[in-house]
Amino acid sequence: MKRMSPRAGLLVLVITGAIWAQTPLKPGPELQKLHVWVGHWTVELDLRAGPLGPGGKIAAEYDGEMILGSFFFEGRWKEKGILGEYRAFEIVGYDTVNRNYPFNWYQDNGTITSGALTITGNTQIWEGGKYILGGTPYLFKDTFTFSPDLMFVTEKAEISVDGRTWVPFWDGKYTKATPAPKTK
Repeated sequence: MKRMSPRAGLLVLVITGAIWAQTPLKPGPELQKLHVWVGHWTVELDLRAGPLGPGGKIAAEYDGEMILGSFFFEGRWKEKGILGEYRAFEIVGYDTVNRNYPFNWYQDNGTITSGALTITGNTQIWEGGKYILGGTPYLFKDTFTFSPDLMFVTEKAEISVDGRTWVPFWDGKYTKATPAPKTK
């Protein structure tokens, strides 16, 4: 196998850089739809009693920002309530082929949840693969409805074992404490 000389490697880097400099990539308009989450949110959740345990109130905070040249969104979650203290963060982008917003949710118990977000008007539906609760995997669906001024959100979370029968999991109310910065 032939090795590339340092001079040839440098030439490839220079040419690639010159091409990228001529066609700068910019986030598409779809990514603007994630900007509604930018800022600081206070959250009140009402966990439903059910097969997973008792219900109760949970207080949380959520902070969101666009990252990596505004091609991705990062959200950070911190809560305290009936389930104890909990932290998580998520990364969301836009998939131009599937026309949705894939996400990964990372929890402080080591669980990783993946799924896709769809956006229609002021409604966002987060659906995903396995969400591990008490060692059992569940499918989840989380519907967020924004107020017209985008400063208030209601949430309805549901879980399912089979993807056909859905059970209410929690209801949430989000209030934006820090508006997203104006974009140009």
